[in-house]
Amino acid sequence: MTRLLLVEDDDHQRLLYREDLETEGYEVFEERDGSRVLAAIERHAPDAVVLDINMPGPDGLTTLARIHDKHHRLPVILHSAYSAYHEQFRSWLADAYVTKSSDPTGLRTAVRSALAKARPHD
Repeated sequence: MTRLLLVEDDDHQRLLYREDLETEGYEVFEERDGSRVLAAIERHAPDAVVLDINMPGPDGLTTLARIHDKHHRLPVILHSAYSAYHEQFRSWLADAYVTKSSDPTGLRTAVRSALAKARPHD
């Protein structure tokens, strides 16, 4: 089963995404902020990470850089309520960028695409 790490501080958004991704057949692990993401990657060995940008602790862009430094082949899908982050240089490390929505179709598509392109990670 394909494993995803979902990092989202908003309880409702996290629940929506988790339920949708589990319906798609993924095993989903959750974190609420960026402070424990690297430990969660070591513990769960996900095939991809879905990462919020605006959250407490290290923000998503800082967390993305940390993931990339240690697990540079692990696909990361950024998701944010703000499309303006897509223009920031640090967001270019991500495999995909999705603007949050109550319709998770865009996230599902981005996850599938990132996993299809993924190389075996560290």
